[in-house]
Amino acid sequence: MTSVSEALTPPRTARSVSVKALGGLNFFLADVRDGLGPFLGIFLLGQGWAADEIGLVMTVGGLAGMVAATPLGALADATRAKRALIAACAIGVIVASLALLAMPTLTVTVASQVITGLAGAAIGPALAALTLGLVGQNGLPHQLGQNEAFNHAGNFCAALLAGWLGWMFGVSAVFWLMAVMAAGSLVALAFVRPGDIDHDVARGMEPGDAAQGHAPPGIRVLLRSVPLLILGATLLLFHLGNAAMLPLLGQAIAA
Repeated sequence: MTSVSEALTPPRTARSVSVKALGGLNFFLADVRDGLGPFLGIFLLGQGWAADEIGLVMTVGGLAGMVAATPLGALADATRAKRALIAACAIGVIVASLALLAMPTLTVTVASQVITGLAGAAIGPALAALTLGLVGQNGLPHQLGQNEAFNHAGNFCAALLAGWLGWMFGVSAVFWLMAVMAAGSLVALAFVRPGDIDHDVARGMEPGDAAQGHAPPGIRVLLRSVPLLILGATLLLFHLGNAAMLPLLGQAIAA
């Protein structure tokens, strides 16, 4: 007879090295997927940029991520190279951050923000698909909770380090911190074994569905779900109302 404690225990379908590596991956990507945030405005102000120029490049990066979110989400769902997609995002952030630090010109800054915006848009769905492919539907709620715990821990540690490094060595140290965090995500990603990922399950299907000719759920699932549409609209309005507050506050303090 199943005990109460066993019934309440989260599913443990694949507690392998790959699943455990998701914790480290979420920890290091927490800082990478959010970009430089308010530190970008502070850095560019120190380089003599005007507030409208800073707003322009930040808007371009945000628009790039917003426009690319849907196609990149579809790519993360369809591709069997989910690890490579996440690795490409991490490498792109490293290159973009260090290039911006070395040459804060308009062209390089815009390109850097576009790359960072695209990486941030791709990392979320790629991580979700990777998680689902590793643990399946039964283990997903528990693993998502662990992912978020590591994600918030990464944000907390990155914020502390960014504040301390910025105080001790200047804003440029934050760029190096982001590069180190991105490099750490590559190390964690190396421990996720490709053979542990069920790509059918990662697309919302059951094991073996593809072999039986079943197609994965499409966008109609979203369009037919009123709660999901309401949630999407709410998140959109929240983002539009709050997204620019922290960077603007950082610029105001630096000025």
